[in-house]
Amino acid sequence: MNSPASAPAPSQDEQKAQVGRAALAHVGRGDIVGVGTGSTVNKFIEALATIKDDIRGAVSSSAASTERLLALGIPVFDCNEVEELAVYIDGADEIDGRGYMIKGGGAALTREKIVAAQSRRFICIADASKRVNTLGAFPLPVEVIPMAARRVIRQFARLGGVARVRERDGVALVTDNGQHIVDVTGLRITDPLGFESEVNQWPGVVTVGVFAHQRANVCLLGTASGVQTLRFD
Repeated sequence: MNSPASAPAPSQDEQKAQVGRAALAHVGRGDIVGVGTGSTVNKFIEALATIKDDIRGAVSSSAASTERLLALGIPVFDCNEVEELAVYIDGADEIDGRGYMIKGGGAALTREKIVAAQSRRFICIADASKRVNTLGAFPLPVEVIPMAARRVIRQFARLGGVARVRERDGVALVTDNGQHIVDVTGLRITDPLGFESEVNQWPGVVTVGVFAHQRANVCLLGTASGVQTLRFD
């Protein structure tokens, strides 16, 4: 007798959808929800639309997420209209075993960090490829005032990093805040808290994409065998 074929492992896209749906368990009735940016968050926004009548709305970290939320009928509040958020739900480009992250692949890191700081809890949603032992393999995004870009690049060179201004269609990318992004490779970030504090003090840096002071409280990690919950409280 032939044994039944095992079900295929979920694709990366399916894993993102699974963690997006799982994040709904962290949303309370009547909440204004902090919403991040990126492909995994887009799956969460789709899931959030199924309970939109149970929440007051959202605070968004990017113009792209705002547009998607509004298109699905979810009210969007300005950060300054809300004193505190119960929860912020966002993805990560990397997350380590302590809940420290690299974020900013979608160029929304500054607004993401603002909304994270305004929230009592940070729920990271990610697929298994984002889990790392040490931060730094993913190019580190740093939002900078354009006139400081070259000096910031030279400062990273002194730390052993190779930095370049992110471009789109051959010209420097401009963020929602009117700034540029410098992406840095060649780093191994063993002290995320200290590194974030140091780089954030460099003149011309708006914010660095290390999220250590605003680390995740929980990570919902999409894996081949389902959603794994990692807690860092």
